[in-house]
Amino acid sequence: MGHRRSSSLEEEHTPQLQKMPEWTSIPGAMGGVHARREILDTGQPNPGPRAECLETGLRWALQEGGSKHQTESQTMQKVSLHVIFLLCCILLYVVIWKKIPGKWVSFQKVYNSTLNSRILWGNGYGTTEEVTEAILTESINMSSRQNAISMAKEVLDTLHQDKMHHSAISSSYKHTENLTVLPLLYKHYFTKMPKWDFEDVYMQNSNERLVCSKSLHNSKDKTFQAAVIQNIQLWLHKGLLNISEWNRLAHFNNPFGFMGYNYTDIKPSVDLIPKPMSYQLLPVPESADDGCIRCAVVGTGGILNGSKMGKEIDSHPYVIRVNGAVIKGYEEDVGSRTSVYVHTSFSLEQSTYLLRTRGFKNAPSDEGIKYLMIPEGLRDFEWIQGLINKKRLSKGSYSGLRPLDFYSGWFKEDRFYVLHPDFLRYVRNRFLQSKSLDKDYWHIYRPTNGAFAIFLALHTCDIVNVYGFITEDYDKYSNYYYETTKNKVIFYINHDYNLEIKTWKKLHESGIINLYQRN
Repeated sequence: MGHRRSSSLEEEHTPQLQKMPEWTSIPGAMGGVHARREILDTGQPNPGPRAECLETGLRWALQEGGSKHQTESQTMQKVSLHVIFLLCCILLYVVIWKKIPGKWVSFQKVYNSTLNSRILWGNGYGTTEEVTEAILTESINMSSRQNAISMAKEVLDTLHQDKMHHSAISSSYKHTENLTVLPLLYKHYFTKMPKWDFEDVYMQNSNERLVCSKSLHNSKDKTFQAAVIQNIQLWLHKGLLNISEWNRLAHFNNPFGFMGYNYTDIKPSVDLIPKPMSYQLLPVPESADDGCIRCAVVGTGGILNGSKMGKEIDSHPYVIRVNGAVIKGYEEDVGSRTSVYVHTSFSLEQSTYLLRTRGFKNAPSDEGIKYLMIPEGLRDFEWIQGLINKKRLSKGSYSGLRPLDFYSGWFKEDRFYVLHPDFLRYVRNRFLQSKSLDKDYWHIYRPTNGAFAIFLALHTCDIVNVYGFITEDYDKYSNYYYETTKNKVIFYINHDYNLEIKTWKKLHESGIINLYQRN
């Protein structure tokens, strides 16, 4: 199988509907330009005379505005015929040329949409709070749009693209024929993470899991209890992604949503993901007299080298591993069992390439193992299509690869899970919100795969013991436990390792997890 070399194993990164979000302007185009005012119950754009005037006026301005060789009589004739359009262009001129030199800071009302929770959730799902009018208050980067003509063209293109989306999708998804996919938002529009007033609203599942008396969910830590959502939706699967849900998630960058992606690129993959037969990932072991689910989450940190923790790790009913989980030759330190393997398509593909000589030729293949994917981007959804269809990919990031080959024949659809973007965003927002989100590289930050694995365990297990994760004395150990010579721990810009160090320590001191520390 073919591989691509990389310096890191991780990188950057349908209920009845009543009303659609109201769009009042398009971020990144022109703040005061109203591309589409509202969506009626019919689902058809109703731009009204002002938007119709704008579209026609902009088209006229683009065609006629640059002409310098018209006669005076022709010019006067054009003005008389299009006087109302000229007024629109004057308004456009004022908006653009007063704002275009730099960045629009604290630009409120650049993007308003009313999102009603009944539109977005149903059939057992709910929200953490009532969804109200969304107002974006963050900076918008206009540096890439240097002149009015290119910006006007962008508005027209967006209007046309929106109409095409509506036409194509309404014929395929009859149950949402009165809806339309919103125009795309792009990460480069924003100089830091945009914050919508529904940023902290998540899909929830009505299935409640019984917990044992020792469960971390019974923790007396008030900060943790205030942050945790016991029934947060963990899994993304078919039946959960329709147009209204897409329009909500399209406001968030990957892997926390689908910003910049096309609905028609993601929807087919999601529709292939089977709905879990049971919401609970791991059942209570028959041997657990107290009814508690005990889990070990095992990372790849160098702190495990020489730890001799293998026997203790294997004593847990369930062992969760991530990324390049090399086992052969290191059983004494890391154990030998794997119950759940957490990965992205990239971490698995790269691990099998970089660690092949160390024995990691494919994903762990223990009997009954469950594979859990973190969908960090478009390539993961391409991977999912090839994996479930059992086909070799013919395009995209993994063209020529057959994803099924990376699972050594143990892959079964009913044991394959994909984390929901809401769960990933919930982890970032409530537990690992980095200061990097206020930087211009905000869009590449995300918690590590190991961090997601820990919080998955916190929402799946009653007692969580953590091994091989970064601690305050990380500089004493090699980057990975399987390295024969000590290599300095590398802090990549797409993760906030210092934040994770503090978070694991806080959870440990609060008794929420038991973190293995060498001292």
